[in-house]
Amino acid sequence: MSGNRPGGTITIAGKQVARLGFGTMRLTGSGTWGTPADQTTALRLLRTCVAEFGINHIDTADAYGPHTVEELIRWALHPYDDDLLLATKVGMVRPAPNIWSPLGRPDYLRAAVEGSLRRLATERLDLCYLHRIDPTVPLADQVAVLDALREEGKIGAIGLSKVTPRQIAEASTFVPIAAVQNVLNIDEPDDPAVAYCAQHGIPYIPYRPLNAGRHAGDSAGKALRWLLDLGEHVAPIPGTSNPEHLAALVAAVTADHPESEQR
Repeated sequence: MSGNRPGGTITIAGKQVARLGFGTMRLTGSGTWGTPADQTTALRLLRTCVAEFGINHIDTADAYGPHTVEELIRWALHPYDDDLLLATKVGMVRPAPNIWSPLGRPDYLRAAVEGSLRRLATERLDLCYLHRIDPTVPLADQVAVLDALREEGKIGAIGLSKVTPRQIAEASTFVPIAAVQNVLNIDEPDDPAVAYCAQHGIPYIPYRPLNAGRHAGDSAGKALRWLLDLGEHVAPIPGTSNPEHLAALVAAVTADHPESEQR
């Protein structure tokens, strides 16, 4: 499906991928905890996403489940296509359902990367985000261990999540930042990192692009098109647990922007 990329294409972490990616947080149980209610459907959705719709940017995190979604991705998609960008995130622990806590100690981040490598059955993470900056640990120490893992060949590129322009600039003094992932949607439209990333050539990945399902219906096309029109560096990652809903999202984007099928 390399000729059909919904939303057009963008280069992230050295790979040319669809600007419409897929976020996998919903492929868990309630509270982003445990396994999904219908694991068979979750696996089918992941395969459909890549094989039928040409979405080759899959975003996940070790905290989803925790660990659940990384394992689902391995079961569904391994061995991975060469043009698949598989992004994961480390630096968040899950004490219980709906509870998230940043943990950026270098020894923990290294162990988390090793765990993601094992669950995804790969020798290198294409793109690894620092899921959250831990305010109790110097940012330099957090990104330094990820950069060391990059030098070792275990990470291809490093990203940041939920950050300000100042934090991006600070991290960039220590390591190359390949992508930034922040909340952005038509209800939460103001993020100065959008302009910062445009100015510095950094792909910007809006998560919660449909505002946790508020715009998942008839307004999905408008919501996603609004994001895509912010700049060619913007690549949203809507999520769903329903293959039919995924099909509707892809159709909404291609209907509004039919030339994307030809890029």
